[in-house]
Amino acid sequence: MTAPIRLVLVDDHHMFRSGVKAELGEAGVTGGGRPLEVVGEAGNVDSAVSVITQTRPDVVLLDVHLPGGNGKGGSDVITGCPGALSESGGPVRFLALSVSDAAEDVIAVIRAGARGYVTKTISGTELAGAIGRVADGDAVFSPRLAGFVLDAFGAAAGEIAEVDEELDRLSAREREVMRLIARGYQYKEVAKELFISVKTVETHVSSVLRKLQLSSRHELTAWAMGRRLL
Repeated sequence: MTAPIRLVLVDDHHMFRSGVKAELGEAGVTGGGRPLEVVGEAGNVDSAVSVITQTRPDVVLLDVHLPGGNGKGGSDVITGCPGALSESGGPVRFLALSVSDAAEDVIAVIRAGARGYVTKTISGTELAGAIGRVADGDAVFSPRLAGFVLDAFGAAAGEIAEVDEELDRLSAREREVMRLIARGYQYKEVAKELFISVKTVETHVSSVLRKLQLSSRHELTAWAMGRRLL
């Protein structure tokens, strides 16, 4: 049986959270066929960080405007959970769901580390699909919001060059292995995904850690997350 995507809902309106749960319940599964399981809820920044730490979900669906923290709403939730890992060992991923489509809100939460941003006009089926894609490591945006992100991050040429320089140390196969390991895949799963042996995976992981001067897969996950490579 396919493991469910474990989800935490963060919004300061209880009725809205109930509505999202109902919509996702009707949708049933993501586009990839994985069921969804809500494992926690929160209505402010501080309780959200606590719930995420305790439940270790795969995906956090959060509003960008929340009480508490340092006044930065959803961004405070994300930065309050640095390097958080899900129960399966992969990184906790964040998807913003907000009524706001303001450029400053989109850019702020993406800079904080969210993997996507969708507005509350989205249907339950579309939201389930977006959650599934974020859980798999993809970036997801409502159509007109993607332009804000491209404009904002297109200006960060120096930052992109630095990441490219680090990635240039790795071969194409090492990059593939790095991304899968950083996403929480086990060696056997990587081997199956890339059609190589477990021994070859181990060799590539050792080489990646050596070239990036890292000592563990947890450090590798943090490295990849910090450079938005997941």
